[in-house]
Amino acid sequence: MRLLTISAGKVMPLFGNHHPNYKSVASAIHKKSISTLENLSQIEIGSLGVKGDEQADLSVHGGIEKAIYVYPTEHYAFWNELLTRETKRSVELQHGALGENFTIEGLLETEVFVGDKLLIGELEFAVVKLREPCFKFNAAVGYKGASKAMLQSGFSGWYLRVLKTGVLTAGAQIQIIPGSRTTSIAEQNQKLLNNRNQKDLWE
Repeated sequence: MRLLTISAGKVMPLFGNHHPNYKSVASAIHKKSISTLENLSQIEIGSLGVKGDEQADLSVHGGIEKAIYVYPTEHYAFWNELLTRETKRSVELQHGALGENFTIEGLLETEVFVGDKLLIGELEFAVVKLREPCFKFNAAVGYKGASKAMLQSGFSGWYLRVLKTGVLTAGAQIQIIPGSRTTSIAEQNQKLLNNRNQKDLWE
């Protein structure tokens, strides 16, 4: 298990016809890689996440409890295939394109539980909750059904709280320290999906 890429983004206008009330909204969902296996830059990680990373709406992203968004690289093949099919154009997403700060390999939603600790390099993090996608995600990837597909697939990724700050570099190894292991990220996703289906609250 290792960290492949560290990404950050700036708040800027996000355009699209993916919400009935908005043609343009502020978002920092478009992240760019700032440390990769090919470019091993050292990146400062503080209590609010990756230095230089921004969030447009702190009620749903960022802050202490959602400082870092993690996404498994294993899911990128799913998104490339889905978006290529649905948008009728060739899609080859780069790490950070799904809005994540850390792109990792070797660890999936079924294996991570709320309350687990992750040791990444010399730093320490706590698993907080899954990512709940919204219309901004649809606009970012150019497909109205993207949020629904994320929940239905269970490929949600998860948020981390930073317990020990410091410097991180892509390539760092990841170690899990299990918590109570009551609810996995995958189980949390399934509960949210069931609630959405019951209420028919798809955006």
